[in-house]
Amino acid sequence: MTLETENLGKQYGDTWAVRGVDLELGAGIHGLLGPNGAGKSTLMRMVTTVTAPTTGTAYWNGTDVTESPDAVRSALGYLPQDFGVYPDLTLDEFLGYVAALRGLSRETASARIEELIELTNLQDARDDRLRTFSGGMRQRAGIAQALVNDPDLLVVDEPTVGLDPEERVRFRNVLSATATERVVILSTHIVPDVEATANTVALLDDGELVTHTDPETLADRVSGDVYETLLPREELPAVREQYQVARTVQTADGVEVRVIADEPPTDGAERVAPTLEDAYLARIDRASAL
Repeated sequence: MTLETENLGKQYGDTWAVRGVDLELGAGIHGLLGPNGAGKSTLMRMVTTVTAPTTGTAYWNGTDVTESPDAVRSALGYLPQDFGVYPDLTLDEFLGYVAALRGLSRETASARIEELIELTNLQDARDDRLRTFSGGMRQRAGIAQALVNDPDLLVVDEPTVGLDPEERVRFRNVLSATATERVVILSTHIVPDVEATANTVALLDDGELVTHTDPETLADRVSGDVYETLLPREELPAVREQYQVARTVQTADGVEVRVIADEPPTDGAERVAPTLEDAYLARIDRASAL
């Protein structure tokens, strides 16, 4: 299973939302990272054939999906950023409706729904109306509907926005459990979600692909350039002005600061191992400065 994009781009008026994206994705979870407005959702809409590209195309197992959209649609499970539900349906009814739309037989649908309700840990809510679901439960219902047809290509767009930490971890676990033999694209601006699940990372900024590699390689690119130091609170503004600050933690003794820099930001700063988030911030900052 392979999803490829070739010079994929989308223009709205004089503005390019996505420009010249070339990717090749095989089985596994692929994180699509970028700040809000980077073009992630537009790219996903083109890949899923919801939006036609201005330039280039995408190929699913070698078939041009612009010319033959059914080639990818029949293999697709999609959880868009603005996932809507039918509030008066129960979870069972909703998943049954989606299964019918996708052409599953009653027997196949029943077995698949049982499997997905267990996978998403929604057994106790299967007979509840969707309007009563929390945000996290709705997202889990969303991933269940995206998996009803057991797709070879699963695309989830900003799936953990607004979820509490426990729900985010649960959602990531569900996503990881589904990715053994399918292509999964996780589009998000939340770096820890990608760090916890993805085999590769594609970094998008201002509509253009900045890099595409594995998380370890991307993190290694800032090895030796990440420091932590304890500062008096009044010194933090000056450090922010001079260096790229990745994180701050308030303590009784001051502020613990994590900095990405070519040199130690203070005399007492200690070099620490880089994370994917450090590398992401460094690459986005560098790309934005070009």
